[in-house]
Amino acid sequence: MVIIGIGNILQKDDGLGVYAATYLHANYTFSQAIEIINGGVEGIHLLNVLEDNSHVVILDCLQLNDTPASIYAIPAKEISGYGLNNGGAHEIGILQCMDMIELQGKEVPEAIVIGIIPATVTFEFGLSQELIDAFEGYISVVLQYLKKQGVEATKLSSVTELSQIIERAKDPSGVMN
Repeated sequence: MVIIGIGNILQKDDGLGVYAATYLHANYTFSQAIEIINGGVEGIHLLNVLEDNSHVVILDCLQLNDTPASIYAIPAKEISGYGLNNGGAHEIGILQCMDMIELQGKEVPEAIVIGIIPATVTFEFGLSQELIDAFEGYISVVLQYLKKQGVEATKLSSVTELSQIIERAKDPSGVMN
């Protein structure tokens, strides 16, 4: 199983998926081998990751007409029915990757998008207060999904806070993983 955090940390709430993936990597161990990837805005460059994994969890912001900080868990095969093709380039890239796999006659991985409605998408680091307030709930939804898949998560005793992860993202010499 692989978890891919998608988004652009230079566009405020759009970076939520990247921050969430980094948070999970920094603060949890898992009962099964899980690869956690900062997919950023890689889009089509994630094709090999999708081809090499049978189960993918995509963490992202969703541009849906709903209250900011609303959380959704949508199977990727149903994603077009939710109007997500109108989102950013990274969302289209992931969908195109899934389409390409299918067109090649390969098995498309079981994939789910766990997304949140952004409050503010603008050229700025960080997250809106709405998403900061909803962050623990968002992480809880991800952990609940993993548990349903038979993956137990154990929180580490030394926790890296969301605010620390956001600050590290601002440092061009720092590496977010």
